[in-house]
Amino acid sequence: MAVTYDFPSDLLAGQEELHQVRAELLTLLKRLPWSVEPLDGFSDATGWRKVERPASPGWTEDEQAEVEKLRQRERELAVFVSCHRFWVEVTTEGKVDARMRLKHVHEEPPTET
Repeated sequence: MAVTYDFPSDLLAGQEELHQVRAELLTLLKRLPWSVEPLDGFSDATGWRKVERPASPGWTEDEQAEVEKLRQRERELAVFVSCHRFWVEVTTEGKVDARMRLKHVHEEPPTET
């Protein structure tokens, strides 16, 4: 029989926000130029695969600040989730299973009646 865990609401909320922050950061990084600093484009076909990059205008100060803000929040949430008091209640053998289950738990919104 599978073990179920009664995750505290603040831990669930922290994990959900961590998912959201990581998704927002990934979306932001995908739309930004490949280089933080302005750099010329290049092409290199001498390696085991061809690598090409267009010229990069670099990131604006606002873009750099936004990335740093999201990375800082990601670190804070990762520490909160991984160091939460709940983990003391979980057996050593169960910690990996519990952590994996937490990563995949999504709180269901309340249904209207």
